[in-house]
Amino acid sequence: MTTPLPSQPAAATGALRHVPDEIDFSCRLPLLVLFLSSAIWLFIGSFCYLLASIKFHSPSFLASPAWLTYGRLQPAANNAVLYGGVIQAALGVALWLLARLGGVRAQRVTLTFGASLWNLGVTIGFLGILAGDSTGFSTLEFPRYSVLFLMLGYLVMGVCGAILFHKRQRQRTFVAQWFILAALFWFPWIYSTAELLLVVFPVRGVGQAVLAWWYAENLLTVWLGLVGLATVFHFVARLLDRELHSYYLALATFWLLILFGGWGGIPVTAPVPAWMPAVSTVATMLMAIPLLAVALNVHGTFAGRFAALKENVSLQFVLFGAATLLAAGVMKIAGVLCDAQQELVLTWFTSARTQLYLFGFSAMAMFGAIYYILPRLVGAGCASTKLARVHFWLAALGVIFLIVPLAGAGIVECFGLQNVKLSFMDVLKSTLPFLRVSTVGYLLLLVGNALFLLNLSRLVVEFYRERAAAALAIATADLFKQAEAKA
Repeated sequence: MTTPLPSQPAAATGALRHVPDEIDFSCRLPLLVLFLSSAIWLFIGSFCYLLASIKFHSPSFLASPAWLTYGRLQPAANNAVLYGGVIQAALGVALWLLARLGGVRAQRVTLTFGASLWNLGVTIGFLGILAGDSTGFSTLEFPRYSVLFLMLGYLVMGVCGAILFHKRQRQRTFVAQWFILAALFWFPWIYSTAELLLVVFPVRGVGQAVLAWWYAENLLTVWLGLVGLATVFHFVARLLDRELHSYYLALATFWLLILFGGWGGIPVTAPVPAWMPAVSTVATMLMAIPLLAVALNVHGTFAGRFAALKENVSLQFVLFGAATLLAAGVMKIAGVLCDAQQELVLTWFTSARTQLYLFGFSAMAMFGAIYYILPRLVGAGCASTKLARVHFWLAALGVIFLIVPLAGAGIVECFGLQNVKLSFMDVLKSTLPFLRVSTVGYLLLLVGNALFLLNLSRLVVEFYRERAAAALAIATADLFKQAEAKA
């Protein structure tokens, strides 16, 4: 059984001009805010990542300013990319899919207000981290005075998304709608719980570590997984002008991700009751089933359409994102199976898996979706295809040059920690060549994100320039007519 797709314009990325309908027009302003802000934050975050990477193997680099120390740059970069870049882009894609699949116009003013609140919260939180007000919990470093703006912004956009789903014109729901609707309710639950129990009314003892692991796993694996898979399933089928291969595989992926995705992340050596790491290990192993379902569904939908892959840059981004999701899942499962002494989890290998999930799966899938959506919002032919292709290769190479060295550094570090003849400093020094190569990966990602920002800005500027010229022509038409009449 397959899920039919709604009628939409053809998915070609050529120079044909697309005329926006009422739905695209209603989404234009809020999505322009979300997408452009996302591109800006990705650029800022990747720049901070590059500085932090250089400082890790060259500590004297920009050592004087306190706000440029590694301990502030790294969490600032992580949260800028996560909340400002990836999550914001995912919200824009999710809202567009709900409006398009439901055949409903979006609340443009309300959504724009929510997007502005979200960006205000990210800005305050980013500056707060650089000022030294980080909470110290991974993926939750924003200080508490920025959380109100983040939550209000998300709630405004989330309620608008729920209204779009409720008012849908097509009673039968599509695969992407299940994933997005679950994600809309998932984030406020996990974020409010983590903030209340870790920052506002902090629990005591090891409960803090358990909650921090729980939140990070739910945000990175479940929330980003739900929106990312909705994007992959919809756009692979849409860009190939086909139906999704299997409704039942998508259904299995959805429920298994919901049930088991948020339970991983607790190492066996954690100082917690023994049943918690055991459940975490089992849940991590069970995630192999939805990963296999995703691989079968994407492969069955793609079915050897290599000509379409070569021609369509959006499809390249989306399929690369799907491939890196599988790679990140394999790394996570392999870490549980092969790390008998639980030392690998304390190395760069864990960072490599997280960055692969963030830059490889989530960011690449959103790039592909945005390159498809944005020209339809502004009625332009296409963003620069050449720039988009260069962006793809820079991003793909950046992911490779970042993940492979970090994973290699983690493995070398793991074996070094097991060698009693080596001191801890000797083990750390053995990873420096790998870390220097990973800096090249951050540099490539920075240049790719700069091209992404340039491409989007160019498209939007050209659109508003045409609108301004048309408005000026209409406003001055009577003056020219009067001048011709006098002549």
